[in-house]
Amino acid sequence: MIFDTHAHYYDRAFDADRDALLSSLPGRGVDLVVCPGCDVESSLACIGLAERYPWIYAAAGLHPENLEGAGPADLDRIAALCARPKIRAVGEIGLDYYWVKTPEERANSRNFFDAQLSLAEALDLPAIVHDRDAHRDTLDIVRAHPGSRGVFHCYAGSLEDAKVLLDRGWMISFTGNITFHNARRAPEILRRLPLDRLMLETDAPYMAPEPHRGKRCDSSMIALTAARVAEIKELPVEAVLAATRANAIRFFGLEET
Repeated sequence: MIFDTHAHYYDRAFDADRDALLSSLPGRGVDLVVCPGCDVESSLACIGLAERYPWIYAAAGLHPENLEGAGPADLDRIAALCARPKIRAVGEIGLDYYWVKTPEERANSRNFFDAQLSLAEALDLPAIVHDRDAHRDTLDIVRAHPGSRGVFHCYAGSLEDAKVLLDRGWMISFTGNITFHNARRAPEILRRLPLDRLMLETDAPYMAPEPHRGKRCDSSMIALTAARVAEIKELPVEAVLAATRANAIRFFGLEET
């Protein structure tokens, strides 16, 4: 069975058939999903889905692209949401220097990332981290929080940065990007990545694996991503799915649920 550790099922791309799709997932080999929010509203939507479907869990956080107008009250609301029983992480949080351009906006996003890692430490929850074109600053903030733990989702950093994260006990996750024909760095990192530090995700509705690249993604497509991982690591695909599922169950603290 598949554990999709990162899927945005509140996204408008699923408005036409969300309930039908989510209800179909267990019959298509997907028995666990984590839905991370990007602001207060989407975090609430994730919680709503998690409370409706037993196989869905949620995360709450403020994404670096969703910080316009955000302030301390929003952080307080995220902290309150993290007390809900099906919240299993603080996320999606982090830095994005591709979309966040000005020095003022970047400084603001660093402050929010720092505050949310502090929240994750205080609540003993893992963090789901978004890092795009901001590798040095993202790692510096992680280093400033030695009590934090988490995953860099849709990993796009270097092998050297991956080693830093592994040394700190963090996890690394890949999406369908590992299947793309122009993927160069990710396969080399994956070859060197211990299997017990790997998780798989879709980032649905984005990042659909080949041959569906550019189409709407859903959790069942992890089977294609796992097949590519198995090829790279020279393992049976069943072993990859079993290991990444076990890693995610442990990471999100679902052993006793």
